[in-house]
Amino acid sequence: MQSYPDIEIYLAHCDIARLDAWLRQAIGAEPLSPAGKRKWRTLGRAEAGEVPVLVVEKAADGFASLWLDSPETPWATDAACAREAAARLGCEVRCSLGGWQPGDDPDRFLQVQPDGSEQAIDWPDSGQ
Repeated sequence: MQSYPDIEIYLAHCDIARLDAWLRQAIGAEPLSPAGKRKWRTLGRAEAGEVPVLVVEKAADGFASLWLDSPETPWATDAACAREAAARLGCEVRCSLGGWQPGDDPDRFLQVQPDGSEQAIDWPDSGQ
């Protein structure tokens, strides 16, 4: 499976301390540091180089955005990252259903719960 050029997931509850610990374990990231109003940055490492990380609190419908700006992450897809994040952080995580292509429905997302259950939803119109 080809890796995505970057990874972006949305976290229902962004506990910076827990997120920090998970990013440190997963990609050897330095502690998150403030980067403006409700924004955090850090730099992780992968075998092939650096992994810039940006967290934006309350980016969409109260969800925080976690963006890893590199194809060199431990996860090949947004969904793989979302599944691990939900389990490790104990919160609902959402991500795009697949690699977005022109013509795809931009409001279709995968919703992953901490218990491992998941479903495709329309977001922001899911009412959830």
